[in-house]
Amino acid sequence: MRAMMSETPGGPESLKLVELPSRPLDRGQVRVAVKAAGVNFPDTLIIADKYQFKPPRPFAPGHEIAGDITEVGEGVSGYEVGDRVIGMIGHGGYATEAVVDQGSLLPMPSNMSYEDGSAFTMTYGTSHYPLKQRSHYNPGETLVVTGAWGALGLTAVELGTLMGLKVIAAVGSDEKMEICRKYGATMFVNYAKEKMRDKVKELTGGNGADIIYDAVGGDAFDESIRCIAWYGRLLVVGFAAGRIPSLPANLALLKSCDVRGVFYGAWRGREPGEARKNFDELLKWYSEGKLKPHISMRFPLEKGAEAMNALLSRKATGKVVLTVA
Repeated sequence: MRAMMSETPGGPESLKLVELPSRPLDRGQVRVAVKAAGVNFPDTLIIADKYQFKPPRPFAPGHEIAGDITEVGEGVSGYEVGDRVIGMIGHGGYATEAVVDQGSLLPMPSNMSYEDGSAFTMTYGTSHYPLKQRSHYNPGETLVVTGAWGALGLTAVELGTLMGLKVIAAVGSDEKMEICRKYGATMFVNYAKEKMRDKVKELTGGNGADIIYDAVGGDAFDESIRCIAWYGRLLVVGFAAGRIPSLPANLALLKSCDVRGVFYGAWRGREPGEARKNFDELLKWYSEGKLKPHISMRFPLEKGAEAMNALLSRKATGKVVLTVA
């Protein structure tokens, strides 16, 4: 097998394409021939030793894969050789094959491509959980999505629309507005030209946003807490901007608003049954044509470093995917 390996902490250029022997299967595991792998922001953190989890080196990054089962280990039930599957594996996806615990597998819908499968689990799972379980939303409420053109933001726009919310997409250019419009946003903030707090208040008749989905942090969070509605819910999803903001407690008091943390990976580990129900719903929506990952860039496996850099430079909208021969 071939894999893009992290041997020492560093940036994307530290990855090396190497030949490795296949790993033996333990009980409850399957071997998957990887056809496509999603590229995600946490992949860039894990190779730099800046992520919550630090696997022993050497390892291949890559949280999500799509491919075919080629071998089934002892104790596996419900899966057979030849099944098309999605894997949520934490790391190991930037490779021609991966060994996956059965509990980390999902069956692929018959109309799902490998590329869509590899672009599905992390972003849709991460956005669905805060909107469904943490926002206490009511159809017709206003949802602001910061960084709405990115991999997480665009799924939040799409899911929020599907769930009956009025979506305001906060973006950095008019071109990115048009992408968000295709995924359901009807109102927009271009924070390269206007202050988010002022524009959101203008768009909501002075009320502010009922729900704000913030995976950006930094200045976006600072603006969010200043344009939230009375009884609003600010969902803290991540800090793509790099700065972890501080909350002036008086602003939460003045709006009687909630600031709600979102740690999707930990929730999935604590409540696997509920997480699986979420995915059953998401995959059903995909099968019905209601969801479609936006993949803007594709790279072959050996250009994994370029794929990561495209993500870090914000050249990509939606998802970046590695295709594996």
